[in-house]
Amino acid sequence: MSVELIPSIGRLRERLSSARRAGVTIGLVPTMGALHEGHGCLVEQAAGECGLVVVSIFVNPIQFNQAEDFARYPRTIEADLAFCAERGAQIVFAPSAEEMYPAPLRSFVEVTRLTDHLCGPFRPGHFRGVATIVMKLLQIVQPDRAYFGEKDAQQLAVIRRMVSDLNVPVEILGVPTVREPDGLAMSSRNRLLNAEERRIATTLYRALQAAERAVAAGVTDAEAVREAALSMLREQPQIRVEYLEVVEPDEMQPVGRIDGPVRVAAAVWVGSTRLIDNILSMPPH
Repeated sequence: MSVELIPSIGRLRERLSSARRAGVTIGLVPTMGALHEGHGCLVEQAAGECGLVVVSIFVNPIQFNQAEDFARYPRTIEADLAFCAERGAQIVFAPSAEEMYPAPLRSFVEVTRLTDHLCGPFRPGHFRGVATIVMKLLQIVQPDRAYFGEKDAQQLAVIRRMVSDLNVPVEILGVPTVREPDGLAMSSRNRLLNAEERRIATTLYRALQAAERAVAAGVTDAEAVREAALSMLREQPQIRVEYLEVVEPDEMQPVGRIDGPVRVAAAVWVGSTRLIDNILSMPPH
């Protein structure tokens, strides 16, 4: 199956308007490229539920805090096109920065409260950049459904709230995190790890699992649950913990006492690579 590469907003709108008039259900999978099997699950689910799937590939400059991080982000467009074609996408929308931001941006979308913790304090402006580009993509594509991975749980919560608050007519679907056989969450950043860092990185998931076991065993003190995970991370001095928090799943607010579902979320640095992961944990009934 071939995939159509469209770099311009005008051309994409023309292409989608005919599909929309024909009553075709349109699905959108927003990405920054460097696609892996986690993205593959998003595309495949969209292809199974929609008549036409658009995958956007755009490394969004306004969501990066550091120019170096933006420059290092992997860009693999040829491989990404083949990847999308194999998984049932019909269109790849891959605009340039000049296409998406033809003039200095003066309008932004900002979701408050949900961004106060976890990644928010460490990446100022990040979620404003994410919400803004997702809103632009939703306006350009006008999909019936849009698909996001649960690995970026805070991002997913922000987008769901934005869509709800601003009455955007789209269904937002979260797709479970896809993991390597050793548990490491699939991420475009994993390819930046060397062999030793890649081995060490699996400690993050094992630490989250330790927290999950504590919650499932009936531990209600969130600090004790955090410590179960942090003690495991401390065993690897090469890992620098940015944050590890126990939050309620909708508004991403830290909890002190666990009396319902919680999401244990963490960001760590392994060498010069930042990794995030999370687990939805359920207390015993």
